[in-house]
Amino acid sequence: MSLTLILGGARSGKSNFALSLAKDKREVTFVATALPLDEEMKERIERHKRERPLYWKTVEEPLDLLSVVKDLDSEIIILDCLTMWVSNLLERHIDEEIIGMAEDIAEYCRKFNGEVIAISNEVGLGIVPEYPLGRRYRDLLGKVNQVFARYSNKVFFMIAGIPLEVKDESK
Repeated sequence: MSLTLILGGARSGKSNFALSLAKDKREVTFVATALPLDEEMKERIERHKRERPLYWKTVEEPLDLLSVVKDLDSEIIILDCLTMWVSNLLERHIDEEIIGMAEDIAEYCRKFNGEVIAISNEVGLGIVPEYPLGRRYRDLLGKVNQVFARYSNKVFFMIAGIPLEVKDESK
């Protein structure tokens, strides 16, 4: 029973690191939150699928992560990614609802009879977004990341493909 959070910037190696943590496991479910809204995103999703072992189960769920996780019975679940999940919810829910959903998911994942690896971008290291929606998104994702970090047994921060251990409750 453990929850691991992997944070980092775009193309920092988060997904590859998550894949490496699960590579020796037989029962892995990859929960993808991205919506294929354009051709570039469709190709990106297909490329990511090809990077995963064929025997891994893939579930595509852009909104209701809690229901999906509750229905799964896997040795490891990889949630990729919270960044897209928050983006998908942004115009459907108010911030407090999204943070509440994150609390429910993180709490459930912490108790899950197996391992859950959640991936998210750290978007608070750059410039302040110019527009209100961008600032709302940055702030909300930061709060969701804090929720998951609080519930996680382990937290890693990725920099240029190198995982830096931020939290490990087993030590």
